[in-house]
Amino acid sequence: MHPLQLLLEPKRQLDMISSYIRMYEQSGWLSQFPGLAGDRPYMAGNHAAAMITDTYMKGYRQFDVTKACEAMKKMAMEATMLPWTDNGPLTELDRMYLEHGYFPALAIGEKEWVPEVHGFERCQAVALTLEHAYDDWCIAQMANALRRDKDYRYFMNRAGNYKNVFDERIGFMAPRTADGHWVEDFDPKLGGGQGGRDYFSECNSWIYTFHVQHDIPGLAALLGGTGKLAERLDALFTEQYGGSKYGFLAQFPDATGLIGQFCQGNEPAFHIPYLYNYAGAPWKTQRKVREIMKLWFHDGPLGICGDEDSGAMSAWYVWSALGLYPVCPGKPIYYIGSPIFDEAVIALEDGTMFTIRAHDVSDKNKYIQSALLNGQPLDRPWIRHADITVGGTLELRMGCVRIRTGECKEHPDSFVNVDYVRVFQ
Repeated sequence: MHPLQLLLEPKRQLDMISSYIRMYEQSGWLSQFPGLAGDRPYMAGNHAAAMITDTYMKGYRQFDVTKACEAMKKMAMEATMLPWTDNGPLTELDRMYLEHGYFPALAIGEKEWVPEVHGFERCQAVALTLEHAYDDWCIAQMANALRRDKDYRYFMNRAGNYKNVFDERIGFMAPRTADGHWVEDFDPKLGGGQGGRDYFSECNSWIYTFHVQHDIPGLAALLGGTGKLAERLDALFTEQYGGSKYGFLAQFPDATGLIGQFCQGNEPAFHIPYLYNYAGAPWKTQRKVREIMKLWFHDGPLGICGDEDSGAMSAWYVWSALGLYPVCPGKPIYYIGSPIFDEAVIALEDGTMFTIRAHDVSDKNKYIQSALLNGQPLDRPWIRHADITVGGTLELRMGCVRIRTGECKEHPDSFVNVDYVRVFQ
């Protein structure tokens, strides 16, 4: 929602950041989720760092950057990171993260002894590690932009903490105890109790294994390469429940909008369909986002498949219907999906217009055959934020032919050197 608002209403976003900084000056802490009644510590992670970094990296800098960086660093070094716990000093679990690079989890059946851990929401140990690795990456980007080399190196090292909870024996993100051992008998699908909260946040390890938006090439390497990343994505959308669907939903009631283990109804899954763009299979992103939009979004009473959460669910649809998506806020790029309109015009706050034109688009013609950006061939499945803000036109030629490429790096070619495979779906 914030990247969409930044694109359409940057002045309002800058006002919000100034308010966050003022709240930090008045309270000593950078808010997680401010509301009329004060800060609500509901989130895993402190993604004010992501909102501020994304704004800065996209060229909007009319706020107290020095104070914002001070606040982000303090939250990363001095504030407890536990979910559903008011801002306050470090706990023994936070110190474990700072010293060893992951949040420790309880073994199955072990009783919680840390008093600051919320009785119902639990520690969410693996999710916390992954969320804060991303936040640490965001802080590193700001430090790099401001030439604070020591902070950049330190937080980039912490950005790799996601590797500390990847269990290569099972190929999933998994919980570890304080002594460094993997939790025995962990089930990536059903482990973690109600909502997976012992280890995750409302979703399971099938979803959270992909929660490395800031380093997808690194995640692909853990999985065995970009080809294996594509295979794991395929498996996500087909893996079943391990029992009855109602039993699965009784444990994971927030994992709605299901397609296999993928749950469109909860935010940790939002970026996942776009990861095929990193894996040499952009046509699979194009097919999957169309499938999700058609299946789980419509104009009836049940036309939204999960908790709207302050605009997040609708913002996903707006981005996807336009044919773009910000996979990693903090990187000023948008990945290309499959637009549903033959023409959409983004009217920016300063009067600049950016047009997305999809020739021959239809339910059947969802695959991109070729692309032009301002009349020049586009041979990658992403555009820059600056490409939009200067104005212009993205022209996509759509068809029912899917286009395949081989393995790729972070920015794979997608519309050149193609192998055509005609499909009827």
